[in-house]
Amino acid sequence: MAKVDRFEKVYEQGMLNVTEIWVDRVTGVQYVYHAAGNSGGLCPLLGPDGRPLLCSREDEEAFGQQD
Repeated sequence: MAKVDRFEKVYEQGMLNVTEIWVDRVTGVQYVYHAAGNSGGLCPLLGPDGRPLLCSREDEEAFGQQD
């Protein structure tokens, strides 16, 4: 059985100041990761109602086409 990674990077920008969006394939929750120099942080992306943003299968396919 092939191993499937739980998290997938769906967006990336920058080289020194890096911003990435990661999706948890099990829950669909999107996370933003930002790193600058030797420090970085990860947190869930939240919608206007304060709930975590979820990634649907259609969103994952659209992200994959941007590569």
